[in-house]
Amino acid sequence: MTPIRHNHADADPVLDAARDCVLAVGVRRTTLTDVARRAGVSRMTIYRRWPDVRTLVGDLMTREWIAVAVGAMPDAAGTPVRARIVDGLVAGVAEFRAHPLFHKILDVDPELLLPYVLDRRGASQDALLGLITTALAEGHEDGSVRRVHTDLQARSLLLVVQSFALSLRTMTDEGDPHLSDTAFLGELRTLLERTLTP
Repeated sequence: MTPIRHNHADADPVLDAARDCVLAVGVRRTTLTDVARRAGVSRMTIYRRWPDVRTLVGDLMTREWIAVAVGAMPDAAGTPVRARIVDGLVAGVAEFRAHPLFHKILDVDPELLLPYVLDRRGASQDALLGLITTALAEGHEDGSVRRVHTDLQARSLLLVVQSFALSLRTMTDEGDPHLSDTAFLGELRTLLERTLTP
C-alpha cells in the first residue's frame, strides 16, 4: 500500500500525535500504535494512510518544515523580491534550527536525515524547491535577482541553506563571538545577497 502523501492539513490530529510521540521518545521508539492511541484513532485508520512510522514521520517533517519556510518568508509588498528571498532564507534557517522536532531528530535519530543529504531529495526538499523557484521567477521579473536557469539557481540556494541548517553547529564556537550562530547567519545573508544580485 502506498501512503497518501502531501495531503497534510495544518491541524491533522494524526500528524500532531506523531509529533508529540517523536518529541517524547524519538523516531525509533515511536510506534504506530502509540500514535493511534495519542490521536484517539484505530491503528487501521493510521495504516490506511501510512504503512510505517518512517513514512508518517516523513509527512510530519514535510508539514513542519514547509510551515517554517512559509512562515519565514516576509510578505513585504513593495520590497524587491531579492530582499524577501534573502530575508526569508536566513530567517528560515534560524527557525528551522530552533525547531524542537529538528532538535529531537538531530539529537536522537540523525541517521533519518542522511538519505536526504546524501542520496535523494525528499518531499520537503521538493516543496521547498517549489517555493524558492517561484520566488526566483518573481525576482527575475522585477529585475532584482540575477537571471540564470531557475532550477539550477533554486537547487544551488537550497544546497547552501541546507548546509547552514544541518551543519552550522559543527562550525560555531561559543567562546568566539566572530564564530557565533549570529555571525554565521550574517555570513549566510552576505552569500545569498551576493549570489542573487544581478
